Order: sequence, then C-alpha cells, then structure tokens
Amino acid sequence: MTAPRFQFDIHATDGKARTGTIRMTRGDIRTPAFMPVGTAATVKAMKPETVRKTGADIILGNTYHLMLRPGAERVAKLGGLHKFMNWHRPILTDSGGYQVMSLSELRKLTEEGVEFRSHLDGSKHMLTPERSMEIQRLLGSDIVMAFDECPRADRPREEIAASMEMSMRWAKRSRDGFDSGEEHAARSALFGIQQGALDEELRKASADKLTDIGFDGYAIGGLAVGEGQEAMFATLDFAPGQLPAHRPRYLMGVGKPDDLVGAVERGVDMFDCVLPSRSGRNGQAFTWNGPINLRNARFAEDQEPLDNRCSCDTCGTYSRAYIHHLVRSNEILGAMLMTEHNIAFYQQLMQAMRDAIADGRFTEFASQFRTEYYNR
Repeated sequence: MTAPRFQFDIHATDGKARTGTIRMTRGDIRTPAFMPVGTAATVKAMKPETVRKTGADIILGNTYHLMLRPGAERVAKLGGLHKFMNWHRPILTDSGGYQVMSLSELRKLTEEGVEFRSHLDGSKHMLTPERSMEIQRLLGSDIVMAFDECPRADRPREEIAASMEMSMRWAKRSRDGFDSGEEHAARSALFGIQQGALDEELRKASADKLTDIGFDGYAIGGLAVGEGQEAMFATLDFAPGQLPAHRPRYLMGVGKPDDLVGAVERGVDMFDCVLPSRSGRNGQAFTWNGPINLRNARFAEDQEPLDNRCSCDTCGTYSRAYIHHLVRSNEILGAMLMTEHNIAFYQQLMQAMRDAIADGRFTEFASQFRTEYYNR
C-alpha cells in the first residue's frame, strides 16, 4: 500500500488534548510531536542517526539560513536536503520570514516581500512568498510553511491588523506558488500560519482566511516572542479552537517543557524550539525535576546520571560529575552529551503525553508533571 501524501488521524482526545498520527511518504509522525531544530541542515552537536535514536520522527530545517549557505540550488544539485544531511524521515522547513525580520538589520518590507541583506556577507536578497516556496521545493521539504510576517505583540493593534492582513495575502500567494510545483506538491504538504498577536478577534479573522484558502495543517505564529507564558497560554485558550479540528495545529518556536505541557493541554499537536540543543551547549540539562545547571560546583563529585528516569545513552553511561568536568572545560563532548540528553528528554516527555492522552489521564499527568518539575 502506497504511503499517503499527507493524512492526519486523531486516535484519542482528553479534554482539548489529543494524540494522533500524521502519515507521510517518508514516515509517520506521532503527535503531540516535538521537532528538533536543524537550522543549517544539522541539529547542532548531534549526528542525524543519534537524533532519530532519541525518538524524533521529524526535524526542522531553516529556509533563511539554507538559502544563504550552502544555497538552495546547491542542495538540490546534491540530491536534496534529506540526502545532503542523511536524514530520511520527514523534514519541515520554515518559510524564512521570521529570520528575515529578526536577523537582518537592513531590510525593506513591501507588499511584494522583503528585501534584506545577509547577516553573513551583506549581500542583497529578495524573499517573497513565491521565492520561499521555490526554496523549500529545492530543499525537498516534506512540510512547507507559508511565508508570513511575525509582528511583536507590543505593536499597536492597527499595525498588527495590517500585518496580519498582509500575511493572509501572502498565504494565498504561498498556496499558489506551492501548487505550481506540481511534482513536489504531490508528495509534500503546506501549512498556513495564523497571526494576530494576542488579539482574539484578529486571530479569528486570520484563521477564517486561512481556512478559506485551505491548508494541510495550521500553525499558530506570533507567540513565544517575548510576551511571557501567561499571555501565551491566554492566547492558546482560544487560538487552537479557531483552527480546523481535523488538521494538525503547530505552535511555532515553543518552548520550555512546561510550555509544551500547557500547550498540549490547550489542543496543540506540534512544536519546535532551539531550547533543548542551545541549553545543552550552555550547560543546562532538562530533567523531570526541573532544569539543572551542570556548571554548578555542586555537581563536581555527583555520580548520579543527569536524570534517573531518563533512558538516553548519556544518562545510561555518564555521571553528572564527568559531564560537569566536560562543561567546565569547554570540551566538545560535553555539548554532545548534554544535547543528546535534552533532545531525548523532550521526546520522552512527548511520549508520556501521548500515553496519558490515550489512557484518559492527561489532567493527572499534567498536574503531577508540574508538581515535580517546579519542585513544589
């Protein structure tokens, strides 16, 4: 039986939380899912096969960084992103819009798109919805993200509204550009991105416009950009429910373990964040009893694993004392072991949530998780 281009099956729900499977040509994605971020065709400090061993079904690649280096055309010439980086399961690529807005100081935003200078060498580029679709097609992405603008929540409402309306026009152009690549569109999926900051009315308008255009999945954009967890959760109390219930809901750029639990509780299915890998490189390990800083001198003679409940190779082999030594010595192995643990912990957290939803005990799981994670 031929694998479907894109199919989302919801297996169980518990309150707003749900667990299911996204079926694609390159493999199934179990939801709720956490996607490790492979910005430049690599999850930093990890081999792709190690990422897969942690339980990850899908990773994220970054359109902005890959278009600048090594270049989308070059990746295509070398056989596509999957072959290039030796990851043969699904890859989601973001549209590049967020990075253009946040990393490039010299940029000009118009209805056509965004003209910007590379943060690498100052070279000038133009990124439009059509070009974003072309780049993601050249990379060979399995899940393509529509091109959008991500405004800060503290901008005036009229600016957020105007930005959202432009993003919706860009969403239609993204849909048309994606569909024009018939061969790629026949085996991949396109997600639209809801905008509107913290405003319920604007988010509803955005969701309605995206639904009218029609997408395989829907992302909740414009959160985790400095508004704080309380405001993010308040928005998630209504935003996921504004999107089609039979399609995956993806919260972009989130987040800490307690963010993930709270967002799943509110109906979110997919996540990505640089936090587990970035924190690992900087000496912070996530555990079921909260984060710990391995630079702290109290771990210098601690022979326990990072987390007694973790099944990753790092926890099964190395002590906190040894990893403390590696981190304090700035040894590359320290970043490797810490990142492997953090990515594995996130995958174990997702599996625990999937199991709890399937068993109808998610409320109890979330309560127990917070009690242990916050140490209270």
